[in-house]
Amino acid sequence: MTACNGRQSPGGYHFFMTASRIVHPSSHPSGSYRTQCEEPFVFVPVENDGPPSEFALPPDVQRNLIVDVIHDGDVIPEELLFDRHGDPISEDAFWHYYEVERDWGASQVASELVQQLGMTGYYRIQIARVVMDFGRFPGITPKDSDHLNRHAINYPFSELLGFEQKRRILDHYYDRISQLFESEVAKVQVKLAIHTYDTYNKSGTRRPPVSILTRCIGYQVKSEMPFGVFDPLYPDILGEFTSDRILRDRVSLTLERAGLHTEHNYPYLLPDGSVEVRSQVWNFFRRTRRAFENERPETRAVPAYNLVWEMLLDTNLRSPESDALRGYLHAFRRVPMGREEEFAAARKAYEEIVYFTGRDGNQYVEQYRISRRRPSAIAIEVRKDLVYEFDRDGRPVRPKPREARKISAIIARALHTYFTEDCRLFQPIG
Repeated sequence: MTACNGRQSPGGYHFFMTASRIVHPSSHPSGSYRTQCEEPFVFVPVENDGPPSEFALPPDVQRNLIVDVIHDGDVIPEELLFDRHGDPISEDAFWHYYEVERDWGASQVASELVQQLGMTGYYRIQIARVVMDFGRFPGITPKDSDHLNRHAINYPFSELLGFEQKRRILDHYYDRISQLFESEVAKVQVKLAIHTYDTYNKSGTRRPPVSILTRCIGYQVKSEMPFGVFDPLYPDILGEFTSDRILRDRVSLTLERAGLHTEHNYPYLLPDGSVEVRSQVWNFFRRTRRAFENERPETRAVPAYNLVWEMLLDTNLRSPESDALRGYLHAFRRVPMGREEEFAAARKAYEEIVYFTGRDGNQYVEQYRISRRRPSAIAIEVRKDLVYEFDRDGRPVRPKPREARKISAIIARALHTYFTEDCRLFQPIG
C-alpha cells in the first residue's frame, strides 16, 4: 500500500511506499481505522466478471460520469495521532466523533452502483472525516459547530493538534486531493456523490430514506451566493441548482416508484463549501475562460489575464497570490510592494472579463444556466440504517450488502433512463 506520508521536494510532495497498519482499538472492539493509506484520493476499482447489468451505460456515457465518496474514509494518519505537545492522543478523545462523522455504507452503495452501471470503479477520499472534511472550506472547526458552518479541519483534531500539524493537513492532504479531484471533474458532465446520513434529526423526527441535494444554503437563505466567498463575478442565479433538474427529478421519481420516500434538499442543503458548489463555480469559470479566450486568443499569453483566471479558479481559497488580488479588487487593499503595475493590469483584465459575461443583457450567463451541457454536481444522501447495521447504542456493527445493492440498482435504473432517454441530445464534453 502507498502511504499518506510524503517528502517535501521543490515540486511539492511525493508519495512513497510503506506498509499499511490497521488499528483495532481495545476499548472499541467493533471498529478499526488505518494509520496509512494509498494516496488520499484514490480510484477504487470494482469487478464486473458476470454478465452486464441491464442498466449498464454505453462507454461514451460512462466517460462523462464519475461517482465519488468523500466521507467514508478510515485513515487517521499516524503523524496526527500526537497532540501539539508531542504526546499520544487517546483514542477515547476522538473515537465517538470518528463513528458519528463517518458515512457508514457509502462506499458499499457507490461500489454496487458503478457495478450496475458497468463502470470500472469510483473515487474515494481515504482520510477520515473526523480529521479532515474535504467538503468544507479550509480552516478549523470549533467544538459544537453546526453541520453547515464547519471548516475542513474537524473537531476534536482542530483543538488537539498544533499549528504545523494543522497546516500540514491542508498543505499535504487537502491540496493534494484538490489537485487530483479537479483533474477528474474537468473530464465529465456529471459528478455524483454518495453520502449516508443519520436516521434521526436532532428533534427526534425520522429522516427520509433518501435526500437529493442540489442547492447551497447561501442561495436558499438570501437568494444570492454568500458574500466574500466566491468572486462576485460568479452569477447568483447559478446558485439556484447544481444539477440538471431533469437528472434530479429522474432519480427522485424512480426512487419514489420503488417505495423509497425521497426529499430534495432536506433536512439540510449543500454547505457553501461543499464539493458540489465549489465544482459549479470552478466549472463556470473554466468554461468562461475557454469562451473568452476563443474570442480573444491574444490574451492567452498575457500574464495579467492568467493572474485573473487563477484567482477565479481558486475556489478552494488556498492561493495567497489569488487572495491578494481578490483583496485588491474587492476590498481595495494595498498592493504587495513592487507589484502595483501588475495588479493594475490585472484589474483591467478583470473588467474586460466582467464585460464579456454581462454584455447583451447577461445572455452568456442565461445560456449557460439552462444549457444541457452545463456540468451537473449532485449529492445523494441515503439513510445510514438502511445500508448499515447499528447496535442499540448507535454503534456501527456491519454493512447490509443486500440492501445497498437494492438501493443502488434503483439509482442505476434512474441514471440509465436519464442518459439513454432523457438526454437524447446529450453530447460528450469537447
